[in-house]
This record gives sequence, C-alpha cells and structure tokens, in this order.
Amino acid sequence: MQITTERLVLPLVHTFTIARGSSHVSRTVLLTFEHDGIVGIGEASPTSRYAESIESVEALFSNWPQHLYTPFDLDTMLSGLPPAARCALDIALHDWIGKRLAIPLYEYFGLNPASAPQTSFTIGLDSTENMLAKLEEIRDANIIKIKLGTDRDIEIVQALRSRFTGILRVDANEAWTPETAVAHLRELAQYDIELCEQPIKAGHPDQLRWVQERTSIPIVTDEDSCSVADIASLRGCVAGINIKLVKIGGLRAAIDGIRVARSLGLKVMLGCMVESSVLATAAAHIAALVDWADIDGPFLVAQDPYCGVTYRDSHLILPSGPGLGVTANPAWQQKEEAL
Repeated sequence: MQITTERLVLPLVHTFTIARGSSHVSRTVLLTFEHDGIVGIGEASPTSRYAESIESVEALFSNWPQHLYTPFDLDTMLSGLPPAARCALDIALHDWIGKRLAIPLYEYFGLNPASAPQTSFTIGLDSTENMLAKLEEIRDANIIKIKLGTDRDIEIVQALRSRFTGILRVDANEAWTPETAVAHLRELAQYDIELCEQPIKAGHPDQLRWVQERTSIPIVTDEDSCSVADIASLRGCVAGINIKLVKIGGLRAAIDGIRVARSLGLKVMLGCMVESSVLATAAAHIAALVDWADIDGPFLVAQDPYCGVTYRDSHLILPSGPGLGVTANPAWQQKEEAL
C-alpha cells in the first residue's frame, strides 16, 4: 500500500467572488492510493476556516502507517481523520474498490445516475453587466445560482431574472443579518426564487428559524451543515441542508449525513467547492440520493487535470468506467510557478 499527495493549482475561467472574498485560482490536493497494482485517486480542497490546509493534509499522509491496513478497512482507516484529509482518502479508497470490482461507484452504491437531479451553475459576484455576460456563457443551463452579499442584491436578481426564465437560486454566503435576510427575501419572492442558501452567519439555528418563518423562500444551510453532528440542530429551522464532501469527510460521511437529514425531515443539496473533476465526479456518483445538486466545480475551472463528470444542459453525465471513471486530461499542464 502506498499513499502519495500532489498539489493542484487550477486557474479559473473568471475571478470567482463571493461575499467573503475573491480568487483567480483554486488550490486543491490530489491523493493517490496504490495497492496490488490498482491506483485509486481522491481530492480535497481544504480551507483555513475549517482548520485544515494543503500543508496539513500533506503532513498527515507523509507519516501515514500504511502497512497496518488493507483497502477494505474503510472505517478503521478513516476514523479520526479531519474532514478534508478524510475526504481525499475516502474518495481514493472508493475509487480503488470500484476498480477492483470493475464497476462504477454509482453501481457499487446501488444507484441509478439517471435519477440524479439537474445541477445548478454558479454566477459569482461581479458588476451587474459582467454577471449578465456570465449568464450568456451558460445560456443552456436550466438552473443557475446567483451569489449575493452586496448593496446591489435586488438589482442583480432583477437583472438576471429579466434574461433567464429557468430556476433561480441565491446564495448570500452569510452576508446578511437576520433582519436584512427577511427584507431581501420578501422582495426577492416576486422573482420566483427556488431557495436561498446560507443567508446569515453560521452558528445561529434559532435565527435561521426566525428567518424561515418570515419568508416563503426555502432556506438551505451550507456553512451551518459541515458535519453529521451539525444536522440535528437544524431540525425545524430550515427547509434543507447543503452537504459538501470536503466539509463532511467524503462519500461515506456524506451518505450518513443524507440519512440523518432525511430522518429529520430535511431536504438535501449536494454541493461542491471550486475543484477538479476528481472531487466533483465523486459527488456526482451519489447525486441520485439528494433533492438538489450544485456540482459545477469543474465548469468554473479553465483547465482541468482530469476528465470526469460532464454536463448536458443541466444534467450530470457520469463516466462509465470503473470506480470514479475519471481519466487524465492529456492537455493538462500544471504551471510550476503557480505552486
């Protein structure tokens, strides 16, 4: 058994801006797991907000006691790992198992990928003119998610709705106060908004309940639903939760989180970070389990080192190969100076 890590620097199609800041590249870590001549790959996009980094993931696996396990010791291997590191290893192990069994992961999980919901495509914050130009680039999409968190939020939604007749979602990334959230959502209701993601700062489920009781637009958490343990406190406060593999700790933890949410009467969105096709394809393999999908990470990347999930209109199209089914992109060339 051998585990190695590699840094990925992914240039973006556009500078990606949310209420908390901007980025022109995404930095992730690729994990390779090799055993018995079979190679599994995983990916994580750790962030300092959740006390992890590329460096922390690299350090953890540089001292990994690899001789103690077999690839099927999933619970033992994954137990106790911080979420991003767990995510990378979890995906690589599942990729390895799928390749060993010669079946795609959706088949391993007993899922029909045709049952997956359509995905949204995200438009990051920008001038209203530039956001309209970005909308034109994804004119075939059936669902878009608009990032908000400015003093122009109503103007932005009004402008995009005037050009787009499909499903609209909005995401404030914690930018509003509860009072502002209620005021904005009441005004935005006229634009037929499907849902609003994380309108207020995380950590205040009672305030989320207060907002949800005062708007007709369903509230979905993101920053408030990072772990399986977070989900129970959200019962009765919101309509649903957003699960991201890198925050919750990979595929096994995501499936656990989906089951817990269902038991509490919560709907589930499966989301992503800005990431390569490795991490996004892993999420797409279990998308048939959820109500909403927001798996557009590779769509935001200018050049992807792997080929995996693709998009037909807003439908997720999974590769048919074993495991994740991703393959190396022969055109990929990482710029050393970006490391």
